[in-house]
Parts: sequence; structure tokens; C-alpha cells
Amino acid sequence: MENIIRLTNSDITKYTSQRSGEIKFGERILTVPKNKDIWEFTKECNAEFVLFGIPEDIGVRANFGRCGATSAWESALKSIVNIQHNKFCKGSHLLVLGHLDVTQALEDAEDLDTNVPEERKELSSIIAAIDKEVSHIVRNIVAAGKTPIIIGGGHNNAYGNIKGTALAYGKPINVINFDAHTDFRIMEGRHSGNGFTYAYEEGFLKKYFIFGIHENYTSKGVLESLKKQKERIKYNTYEQIAVRGEKNFSDELGHALGFIEDETFGIEIDLDALPNVASSAMTPSGFSIEKVRQFIHYFGRNKKAAYLHLCEGAPTLDNKANQHLTGKLIAFLVTDFMKAKEL
Repeated sequence: MENIIRLTNSDITKYTSQRSGEIKFGERILTVPKNKDIWEFTKECNAEFVLFGIPEDIGVRANFGRCGATSAWESALKSIVNIQHNKFCKGSHLLVLGHLDVTQALEDAEDLDTNVPEERKELSSIIAAIDKEVSHIVRNIVAAGKTPIIIGGGHNNAYGNIKGTALAYGKPINVINFDAHTDFRIMEGRHSGNGFTYAYEEGFLKKYFIFGIHENYTSKGVLESLKKQKERIKYNTYEQIAVRGEKNFSDELGHALGFIEDETFGIEIDLDALPNVASSAMTPSGFSIEKVRQFIHYFGRNKKAAYLHLCEGAPTLDNKANQHLTGKLIAFLVTDFMKAKEL
């Protein structure tokens, strides 16, 4: 049995604020009927996009980050169902599976101390188990001929996205990652800072471009590691583009696409690259919301774009009055991707 807590029509209705004279996404979004097999229905339905959530922050904890990423899925869902269904974007093009059942994993991880080596190993084991579930789900979605949109959760889930897509295609894939960090740290046990390292070393990730890393938060060791793999891994920095003006944002989009478009590629977006967005590694400086929306549009319209992953958002880390804003941001990014793919 699939380890997915299915979203039902009644769940969507509960979140949707219906209004006379309007049609909301929640009134048109597809869900899997109770009496249907998940993957048979996914393959047969008319929706091009399949949305699911991974409401965990275990990978973030194991990477010494701030907890809160468990809250992004529900916050995003509440915003997505209340988008207007119109000529620009249609709710009927989206199938919402639900979310990965991580209840037991969160309970098992709750009392583990990251600062105790043996307990950090236990956290990594829990994350590895989640990896298997994520790769299984993504593989089935891609094999059904659909485009996954994944809402995390920590960036540890990039590994499962990459592996699942690679297995579905039967070959390694490329990835473009919009991120303040490389997440290419050493293989010391699974956490949110080394998902790409594991995917690369295990042969699921062929080429990797990191867009806009922050120079102040990228270690010398990581930079040296990237240099050794310069034929297959490239990057630019936020400071090169937005501070010193050594590189141009639009030109860099083109350079990055030229590097990865020889193969199917995934689009990874870490919300901690955006200023003042509630996330596990919140930053006061970074690319604007408009830039990341342009980024998603630019790469999403390419036929080889296989999936979108939005991660590290943590609404509960924002003040109470603004906790809905992270979910609303994710909803914008989801629909930007859908619109780009449908051009």
C-alpha cells in the first residue's frame, strides 16, 4: 500500500473559500477517488501536473537548521485551492495526491539530539527511509507521463526527486538549483545539506548547476570539491550577479540552461535564497521574488523540465499575522511553473 495520505474532495472543500461569481482552483482540482488505484488514476486522468507534499523537517534538523518546514505543505495547499480558475491557469490541470505519511518518522526523530553522533546517525537513517518513499512516488508520477510538483519539507528530498526521475527515465538527469547553498556537502549520513552529493555519487545526477549561491555561506572545502568536478558541476554567485555586477541575471539564465538542457532536468527551488521568507536558513539578502518567478518561468517552459521542487519554507517561523504568506508565495511559484509548461 502506498505511504500517501490521500487528499479528498472534502479536504479541498474545507480549505476553499467559495464565492458567488467566482471559480476557485479548489472547485476544479482533481483528487484520486477512494475506490481507485493511485497510479492507474494518475495515468488515466487529464491533469498534466501532480502535486504532493512532504511535511517533514528531519533533514533540516540533522543539518543543524531551524525546524518548521513541516508546516509548508498545508499552508501552500490552503493558498493553492483559493487561486482563481481562469484562462491563465486552470485547476483541472492539477491532480493533488496528498502528502507522504511521515507521522511515525517525525515521532521517531522527535527526541533525537543532533549534537550526539549516534543520534544524528539515527536521524540520517530515518531520512534514508524517507528518501526511498519519495523516489518511489516521483518515479511512479513520471512513469505515468505526468509532471511532479513537490512541496517540502527539507532540501534533503532533492535526492528522492532526482533518483525517482532518473529511474523513470532509465538514465541520470541534470538539475538546476536556485539556492543560497550548494547542498553538496560530504557524505556523512543523509541530511538536507548533501542530497545532491549522494545523487551525484550514486549515478542519478549527471550535471548540476547551482544558481546564486551566497559566497559568505559556502565553505572552502565545498568550493574545492566543486572545482574538481567542473566538467559536470557549475555555479554562479549572488554577489557576482546582484552586488558586483560581474554577471548579468538574464545572461546567466541562458548559460545555465545551455549547460543542463542536453538531458532531462529537474528544477529545485530553496526558499532560503529569498530575502525575509520564513525558512530554515532565513536570509536578509538575496534575489527578489520577481527574480525567482522569472527563473521558474524560464526553465519551466523548456520541454526537458521534468519536475519542480519547492522546499525549506517554514511558515511557523514567521510572525503569526504573516504565516499565510509563505504558502501564498509557494502557490505563485506552482502556478508560474504550470503556466510556463503549458505555453
